[in-house]
Amino acid sequence: MHPFAPFIQILGKGRHGSRSLTQDEARMSMGMILDDAATPEQIGAFLMLIRIREETPEEAAGFVQAVRERITLPEGISTPTIDWGSYAGKRRHLPWFLLAARLLANNGLPVFMHGDTGESADRLYTQNALAALDMPVAQSFSEAQEHLAASQFAYLPLTAFAPGIKRLMQLRDLLGLRSPVHSVARMLNPLSAPLSVHGIFHRGYEHIHQRAACLLNEPSVLVFKGEGGEAEINPEMATELFISRAQAGEQNPWQPLLERRQIKPEQLDPAHLRAVWHGKCNDSYGEAAVISTLAAVLSALGRVGSQEDAIALAKTWWDAR
Repeated sequence: MHPFAPFIQILGKGRHGSRSLTQDEARMSMGMILDDAATPEQIGAFLMLIRIREETPEEAAGFVQAVRERITLPEGISTPTIDWGSYAGKRRHLPWFLLAARLLANNGLPVFMHGDTGESADRLYTQNALAALDMPVAQSFSEAQEHLAASQFAYLPLTAFAPGIKRLMQLRDLLGLRSPVHSVARMLNPLSAPLSVHGIFHRGYEHIHQRAACLLNEPSVLVFKGEGGEAEINPEMATELFISRAQAGEQNPWQPLLERRQIKPEQLDPAHLRAVWHGKCNDSYGEAAVISTLAAVLSALGRVGSQEDAIALAKTWWDAR
């Protein structure tokens, strides 16, 4: 029997014979996939068997462990305050969360962002919007370290530090469905930042992220259903913030900042982000999205006690930009 076959057997023995992977089994199986010790047929079967019932927190945590064990960091690299995964891309609104990240960086809270460009032609991915804000894209951890030192912000593409996960994510077009690796990428936190921020698209995955963070003993993780699947608060809707701190989890309601829905833009022009940042034009939705997202992160960092205080501080930072 092929060494990888037992993992498929565990997942696929039928209604009464199958079970989920333990955290250690998940770590070992993903390790074999990343080490090219599984065939393409096995990888497809493995990912889709998990997709049928969704990954468990234990499986997600084990997958993350496997990826982290294969990430090589340069000696002496510093730890940022915030890790921020950005993988969904935006279709309805601009990536206003980038301005929230810039405000955090400008106020002494370094942000390390990582993401992927994706394959959807109708989405604006973070990496393609950074140039409009003069925010460079690093190509290695060493270059990311230089960017953090210079501006307290760095963006590193997934291909630069976890190409195996990028290859697995590309199977979505071939298989027709997302797989667990789309969640795993958001959870990687390769530089071990004290706070990791995850945006999700499908409701219910908050619990998987939150529990996996506890299993991984992450210092603090903020998870919420964000606009377009990115870690951006939709200021027109109530949001639930799921926060884990080491082994404890909590859920906090987050009230919308806008009382009525705004008109969606006809096109997503990253130059508009720059214009709003420099005060050359106004955008009620964008400003509310920035302030709400910034306030949520400040709350997760423990810088403020209530949503009202968090919003007030975020508005102060925005006005002083």
